[in-house]
Amino acid sequence: MALWNLDYWRNLREALLNPRLDSAKLDEALRAARNKQSLPVLWLIGKAQAGKTSIIRTLTGSKTAEIGNGFQPCTRTARFYDFPAEAPVVRFLDTQGLGEVAYDPTKDIHYCEAQAHLVLAVVKATDIRQDAVFTVLHQVRKRHAEWPVLIAQTGLHEAYPADADHLQPYPYHQQPLSPQVPGDLSRALTAQRERLGILPGSAPVLWVAVDLTLPEDGWNPVNYGLEALWAAISAASTLGLQALLQGDPGVRDAYARAAHPHIVGYALIAGGIGAMPLVDLVGVPVVQAKLLHSLATLYGQSWDRRTVTEFLGLLGTGIGIGYVARLLGREAIKLIPGWGQTVGAMWGATASSVTTYALGQSAAYYFVRLKQGGPADPAALRRIYAEALTTGADLLKTPPGESQP
Repeated sequence: MALWNLDYWRNLREALLNPRLDSAKLDEALRAARNKQSLPVLWLIGKAQAGKTSIIRTLTGSKTAEIGNGFQPCTRTARFYDFPAEAPVVRFLDTQGLGEVAYDPTKDIHYCEAQAHLVLAVVKATDIRQDAVFTVLHQVRKRHAEWPVLIAQTGLHEAYPADADHLQPYPYHQQPLSPQVPGDLSRALTAQRERLGILPGSAPVLWVAVDLTLPEDGWNPVNYGLEALWAAISAASTLGLQALLQGDPGVRDAYARAAHPHIVGYALIAGGIGAMPLVDLVGVPVVQAKLLHSLATLYGQSWDRRTVTEFLGLLGTGIGIGYVARLLGREAIKLIPGWGQTVGAMWGATASSVTTYALGQSAAYYFVRLKQGGPADPAALRRIYAEALTTGADLLKTPPGESQP
């Protein structure tokens, strides 16, 4: 067994140095793992130019160009966007063409409502013609009276008086609206809420006003109302989207925020592979290697033999050997008929996802130190790994797509 452990440790090191996806068995495992994933699906309903792309950009931190290139068709006029693309943690559905002449959204609506976990309607505050959006929401709630609906009112600045700026503190959660809100904007927002808020069913209709702009647009803050949007999403669902996409809201480092959903995505894939007997002996180390390569690219760092050796050395072989021992123990359990295929599979999935998450978080710290030009502290690296085992277990314990509206 000791020799087998050493052989496996060498294989893990080799996967980190040269990850490959050319094995037919590994390809099958990765496809099966992705197919098993039940992603949380956010269904965006709104007319063209309502601000749906801005919401996706803001929630994910992804650039507009990346979003435009990332959409894939799922019906003739509906499309989806998975984020991050290579290891997704969330799927956005978009029904195109609402309000356009000769567009019948019936098929798109039936497809999307069969997939969705949360309905988010997006309406521009200054656009009074929202009959198409109202019709879709009315049909959905007629069939699903228990589904909460979240409606985002966008483009607030288009109704500001000349030389006005965003109101601080944020006043749009008040009902009726605060007297501080400019008259034209207040009337527009109120008219939409009175019109679209009358839906069948007893589930709540939640409203949030946002102004999501780009830095070059000149508005400060650029993501006005984002905290209110996250609060409304949390109130309307139990998907934990903010934790999946942002991690700790207190983290201000742009690289750490960008790395977090990638780490979670690969951890979820590793968990899917870890539930399959014997496959994770091959697949999980390669998934972890791909994650670390992805993080190195994100931080602008090389991931060569020297950095791999340094990272593993700083992390400590004790952690690695302990991981291998747990991995081998899981494989033995999963081969026990009945009990092994249930409890053992759950154990394998959890351990694979959590250790992948911990490796990713510790690697992110390591790459930050490299980028800053300073050495990584071995004690800090191991502490981050240990803490991430705990936080990862809490974050990943419930498959995100299981929550329904």
